[in-house]
Amino acid sequence: MAKFQNNKPGGHTIRDVQEGLRKKEFSAEEIFSHYQKKIDKENKKLNAYLSTMDYGLWTMDYGKPLAAVPCAVKDNILIDGTVCTAGSNILKNYVAAYDATAIKKLKSAGVQFLGKTNLDEFAMGTTTENSAFGPSKNPLDTSRISGGSSGGSAAAVAADLAVFALGSDTGGSIRYPAAMCGVVGLKPTYGRVSRHGLIAMASSFDQIGPLTKTVEDAALVLNEICGHDNLDSTTSKNNVPDFTENLSKDIKGLRVGVPKEFFREGLSAEVAEKVRSTISKLENIGCKIKEITLPNFEYALAAYYVLVPSEASANLARFDGVRYGYSSKAETLLDAYLESRSEGFGPEPKRRIMIGTYSLSAGYYDAYYTKAQKARALIKNDFDEAFNPSADGGVDIIVGPTTPTTAFKIGEKSSDPLALYLEDIYTVPVNLAGLPGVSIPCGFGKESGLLVGFQMIGKSFDEETLLRAAYNLEQNLELRT
Repeated sequence: MAKFQNNKPGGHTIRDVQEGLRKKEFSAEEIFSHYQKKIDKENKKLNAYLSTMDYGLWTMDYGKPLAAVPCAVKDNILIDGTVCTAGSNILKNYVAAYDATAIKKLKSAGVQFLGKTNLDEFAMGTTTENSAFGPSKNPLDTSRISGGSSGGSAAAVAADLAVFALGSDTGGSIRYPAAMCGVVGLKPTYGRVSRHGLIAMASSFDQIGPLTKTVEDAALVLNEICGHDNLDSTTSKNNVPDFTENLSKDIKGLRVGVPKEFFREGLSAEVAEKVRSTISKLENIGCKIKEITLPNFEYALAAYYVLVPSEASANLARFDGVRYGYSSKAETLLDAYLESRSEGFGPEPKRRIMIGTYSLSAGYYDAYYTKAQKARALIKNDFDEAFNPSADGGVDIIVGPTTPTTAFKIGEKSSDPLALYLEDIYTVPVNLAGLPGVSIPCGFGKESGLLVGFQMIGKSFDEETLLRAAYNLEQNLELRT
């Protein structure tokens, strides 16, 4: 039996592992050992992992869909018996008492878990600079951000410190770091994947999804983690297809919408150029390109940053220093609440708790929260109109940039929260509407020399078409050799 080697450009995919096991070129133990040694060697410079796990193949049935595939897990997703920090000091010693549903499903599929990855505290951030344990660094250039909040997961996949990873996406937290690190990041339709066992930030936005090296790998993982869950009432009972079955079918005639709002002030010239050239590639392979409009796009960020802090302020109220997590040695109950939260939470959770509590307060509820919910409905309606097949020029997918810039230097924007919030401009509308979205690398920017992310947005519960379009484009871009 040959020793497992990391000699493939870009690292190994799920298909590589499956093929090697089938041919008995290596064993599950050899794969796991290879990745753990690589993590031990390289994680110090990247800070992608917060903790690692011992070898534990949950099933030795090599016929399982993801048998022996090494996976990293964002550290806000519970794995029974392991520490789950959510990137915060308030949970730095918290040990999960059960598995998230997505983890149960991956265990049943035969996945090996390598460890838990770094994130912005409670998934609040764009760069992982809000992590209580320091930022993750971009494997393409360690002086630059890996993105956030799933920055550790994206860095782990990009550096081939895992074959794939799980992340969570509230306003772009899978797609944004995928774009920064040059990997594939898929946010499924809201309700496609159970949120049970995901430490909540904003319950009507959060969604678990994969970060992978290829679109095919994303489809393979989605096959295993999606589906209705009795433990999450927001999961859908919609039919779950095999997302890999039609990946290679051509996309000639696919109607592709390009919102004019995506190419306004704030988008860097190199990103705009690369995204437009990628749209031309879609046209070259037979897609019908149409400019569309999303009239309420300009309200998306404002609505998002009222609604998400409002939900977060309620969800984070459970971290009170009494039931679990960090507890201050205070003399009174009120002091215990105040000191535990003051000492346990970092600046960003405190900021969002205050914004959210203010927005939900009696005097400002209608002025802020109610208006933001109305704006959310308008934004969702814009997407519905764009995708409406009976409308004039209704489209099948919508495309554009994932991020306004390529990866910037660590510390460059950390003193300006508003500048960081603006980085989410192209991703938050997808979460407001509950739609599926995927980011794939589309090439290198001429000025920075860094990879640019290309975002593709699909109809609700139509990940099948979305992934087929992304797969066909990926094959024509030929970035992975």
